[in-house]
Amino acid sequence: MIEDLFSLAGSTAVVTGASRGIGLAIAGSLAAAGADIVGVSATLDNGDSPVRRLVESHGRRFEGLSADLSDRGAVAGLAAELAGRDADVLVNNGGTIRRSPAVNHSDEDWDYVIDVNLRSQFVLARELGRGFVERGSGRIVFIASMLSFQGGVNVPGYTASKSAVAGLTRALANEWAGSGVNVNAIAPGYIATDNTTALRADPDRSDSILSRIPAGRWGDAADIGGAAVFLSSRAANYVNGIVLPVDGGWLAR
Repeated sequence: MIEDLFSLAGSTAVVTGASRGIGLAIAGSLAAAGADIVGVSATLDNGDSPVRRLVESHGRRFEGLSADLSDRGAVAGLAAELAGRDADVLVNNGGTIRRSPAVNHSDEDWDYVIDVNLRSQFVLARELGRGFVERGSGRIVFIASMLSFQGGVNVPGYTASKSAVAGLTRALANEWAGSGVNVNAIAPGYIATDNTTALRADPDRSDSILSRIPAGRWGDAADIGGAAVFLSSRAANYVNGIVLPVDGGWLAR
């Protein structure tokens, strides 16, 4: 049956940045499709949390892990711990943004954004991907951005990191597709999350953005869930190295 192609029953998915926003929505969608979830966030532990309640509401198991993706030691420890698990899917969602004109964009902001958005993503993909390649199966889903395609304004570190995520997605797909490992990315459009609070609070910027989106609205974090399920499922067996926009038509304009 067609539903079976999208089923994640019996699988375990690791979702970084799972405590809120897009990561929370992805964890819920994967759980609804049948996956147990290992959620990672700097503020998450294995106690009660919105993501635990959401995952368990779908009858799936949840484990919470705390890790600061800007801390290289913490990322190495997380990668080693996760590499020892029998995970099937890695959703590299955890990310951050620092806004300032390029002439004022400090080295500290640049390093912080690159460490969270790119370096940690590669380390986790490498360590879990090694096991996926050895086993001959696995799914890695990166979260890219509209700024993987465009330059943006006042976010040079973020744009650089998300452009690199798109390239990393293709590079890993080239290496691992032949070993049964699917590596792809989702590029969310303008989604109503903490990262876009400043844009939505600026009437001129918000109106300018909305006027270009054919769907006529800001996206909801839940809009990303279906794409994550697709790319994590058997329905995407022959999908490798894509950056899938979920943007209400933004790029079509």
